[in-house]
Amino acid sequence: MAVTTFAAVDIGSYEVCMKIFEISKKNGLKEINHIRYRLELGKDVYQSGKLSHGILEELYQVLAGFRQCMREYQVDDYRICTTSALREAKNSPLITDQIYRRTGLKVEVMNNSEQRFLSYKSIAAMETGFKKMIQKTTAILDVGGGSVQVSLFDKDALVTTQNFKIGSLRIRETLKTLEKETTHYNELVEEYIRHDLLSFQRLFLKDREIKHVILLGDFFTDIIFHNEIQDKIMTRSEFMNRYEVLVHKSQDALATEMEIPYEYASLVVPTVVIYKSFLDILGAEAMWTPGVSLTDGIAFEYGESKKLIKSKHNFENDILVAASNIGRRYSSEKSHIEGTTSLALAIFDGMKKIHGLGERERLLLQLAVVLHDCGKYVSLDHVGECSYHIIMSTEIIGLSNRERSIIANVVRYNNGALDYYEAMRRATGIDRDNYLLVTKLTAILRLANAMDRSHYQKVENLRVVVKDGELQMIADSSRDFSLEMGLLRGKNEFFEEVFGIRPVLKRKRKG
Repeated sequence: MAVTTFAAVDIGSYEVCMKIFEISKKNGLKEINHIRYRLELGKDVYQSGKLSHGILEELYQVLAGFRQCMREYQVDDYRICTTSALREAKNSPLITDQIYRRTGLKVEVMNNSEQRFLSYKSIAAMETGFKKMIQKTTAILDVGGGSVQVSLFDKDALVTTQNFKIGSLRIRETLKTLEKETTHYNELVEEYIRHDLLSFQRLFLKDREIKHVILLGDFFTDIIFHNEIQDKIMTRSEFMNRYEVLVHKSQDALATEMEIPYEYASLVVPTVVIYKSFLDILGAEAMWTPGVSLTDGIAFEYGESKKLIKSKHNFENDILVAASNIGRRYSSEKSHIEGTTSLALAIFDGMKKIHGLGERERLLLQLAVVLHDCGKYVSLDHVGECSYHIIMSTEIIGLSNRERSIIANVVRYNNGALDYYEAMRRATGIDRDNYLLVTKLTAILRLANAMDRSHYQKVENLRVVVKDGELQMIADSSRDFSLEMGLLRGKNEFFEEVFGIRPVLKRKRKG
């Protein structure tokens, strides 16, 4: 039985941790070591915007120690991810470069949507509990040192996910001078985050009844509630009993009781107040604390990519549903989106040998179709430009900054003229590979969009083949197709320039 040894490292806001796993098809993920080192990177970043020399030296030493541990365990591969602390640091590129030069380790600075998607995958690794939970309306509450992510599920579908910069360490640093002036610190924290939560409630909850909340974060969840939880499930009344005990204790008492350093104890009250505040607006009946963290998600995704683990849950569908909800928010026309998606994917699948793109690029094309009209909500005259800015300003869970930029540019150039590489590179800094991907997806989107210009979904079925030097598209339709045939001719020149093959639309009448 082939077993891969893998190390997952999370450089967080107040600790650096590494889990080493054995991954195999037979046993899935098996954790064999877990190392944590307290290091408050977020304290520097949230105050000054960058990391000091002293704390960086300590980080380099910690990671060098992790590398030695990897050698001892004969790790086959690793992935090091950093979250809000390094993401928000002004000197982030310099730090990751120095880490590589000092330790030989490559560090990936994830955006928030990538980070939360991996945290979400860590729960999905627990197939039975996760699948059972999300059958009813469920919220995932992922609390970190820098921010909080809330994701809503309804009948196994991801409805929305939103980020709040109200993490426990950030709150502690923001309110530390005021903490000394009040005897009700928990009420101060509640008041500080109240407005953000009410806005979330007004915009996204509406009449939804949340049955369950999945509490994520780090070791804090287990430390705070370990004496109260049976089978990792806690009722609301059980939570409130524990909450009342914790918020009235001093940091010294919390440190002693929980056997944690004083600095960690200072994060307990902000953390439980965040939990309580969200539970108040969600009104959930029960909370599940699966006891997983970002490192579990990193390992799970690695196992998936190597085909050592297969999940029954469709994560790509979560990304598509999230994008569809964004489109719905901006009043995109559902029937046109569905019709154009079908056409675009038929074209993409029928010319795989021509475009040389893979499954991930196919997903990006789907997302571009879903969002290509969202800018009409702002302006009918500048749809592409407005759509671009909406996409670039909206978090789409599971996408990197690069992927979001590609989708935004495909949508932008769906109607407007697309510059040649050198002009776009000078204007945007785009590299050659990303430019080629944008042009290819734009050419396909233009073609598919033109074939449903009337928004009547006249094409009932589309077969696409490459034959005799042409991209032959045979459309089944029982309706007048004159408008689409005419508009398509205006898209052929650009398509042929991009792919070196001319599209030809042939109509097969039905009935």
